[in-house]
Amino acid sequence: MKIEDTPLDPKTRKRLRRPDIVAQQIRERIIEAGLRPGDRIPADWLLPESVKVSRGTLREALKVLEFQGLISSRSGPGGGIFVSSVEPGEAIGLLDNLFLFDPPSIADIYTLRKQLEPELAASVAGNLTAETFQALQGCIRLYEDEPETAEEEYAQRLAELDFHEELTRHCNNPILAFTCSFLLSLLRDMTVCRSIYKEPNPALRETGLHYQVRLLRAIKAEDPELCRTIMRGHMLEAEKYMLERAAMRPPGESSPTSSTGSR
Repeated sequence: MKIEDTPLDPKTRKRLRRPDIVAQQIRERIIEAGLRPGDRIPADWLLPESVKVSRGTLREALKVLEFQGLISSRSGPGGGIFVSSVEPGEAIGLLDNLFLFDPPSIADIYTLRKQLEPELAASVAGNLTAETFQALQGCIRLYEDEPETAEEEYAQRLAELDFHEELTRHCNNPILAFTCSFLLSLLRDMTVCRSIYKEPNPALRETGLHYQVRLLRAIKAEDPELCRTIMRGHMLEAEKYMLERAAMRPPGESSPTSSTGSR
């Protein structure tokens, strides 16, 4: 294959290396054959003569698939190359790294949260088990009492985010759940957010408790529209607070509208 004939990666518009092309071919074959996580990949698929490349290129292609979390290898009796599944947490970890040096602004994140979290809340209305309600109530109990230290304040803010994370685990729309979980991960990682979360604010805690208690009642009542309304109000209040606090940060910290000054 000539260099000029090498296909472009549609995501990056860069020319694909030969191992990447082979990795794509194996991935497509897995999909076409309907293989599922845990299934062994037929050995004859992974012969150099089958994919018409050298052993070195094939080895690199398998490393690409393993790095992507799509395959795993086992040695010994019953060993071989098996199909793997990528866990949402692993994918979110990679996406966090994507924004490590150029994080989105708080405003960027809440632009999405205001749209998506009301739909997340509506999606779980009437669908939660007694155990899930207990888990959500457990999150609330972690920040019912006024914190005595900055560390306790920070732990309480994270518990509030955990409440929203718990909702994502019971959403029947996997894309919606994943996106909401990713936004929560960004909030946890941003330096400016960590600083804000350590600041004492009893009024914010009471407001969050008010919204979340009302939300649990609406979920239990199986009222998706009320869930949307409550969560929308919650997100508006949270955004207002975060933007106000971010605007008060020292000049060296992120601004409310741009983390780097480039957005």
